[in-house]
Amino acid sequence: MGNEAAHKAIIWKVFGILSVITLVEVVLGIVKPDFLFRTQFLGTSLLNQLFLILTLVKAYYIVWYFMHLGDENKSFKYSIVLPLVILIPYLATLLMIEGDYVFDAVAAYTNWKY
Repeated sequence: MGNEAAHKAIIWKVFGILSVITLVEVVLGIVKPDFLFRTQFLGTSLLNQLFLILTLVKAYYIVWYFMHLGDENKSFKYSIVLPLVILIPYLATLLMIEGDYVFDAVAAYTNWKY
């Protein structure tokens, strides 16, 4: 009976963490603080960088607790996590670099409003 209560407590804790992160994302998306929105870093705004980080944190909690990756053996965890740790930043960097290039390439032909 104690083990069931511990699992429920973990589920509620993770639910609370995910809810707070989602609430922060929604508030930041609505408010769009000027210093985060206008400051560029690695080809995009700090606000986009923050959204990317918060989304990865949420993905970690979902996979680790709700998909039970935390209960698996070490080699299986590494076979899942390490490619993602390498590929996600790589793909995000590529998207930001290429997005910045497209923005610069078509800026003369487009009326950008933000």
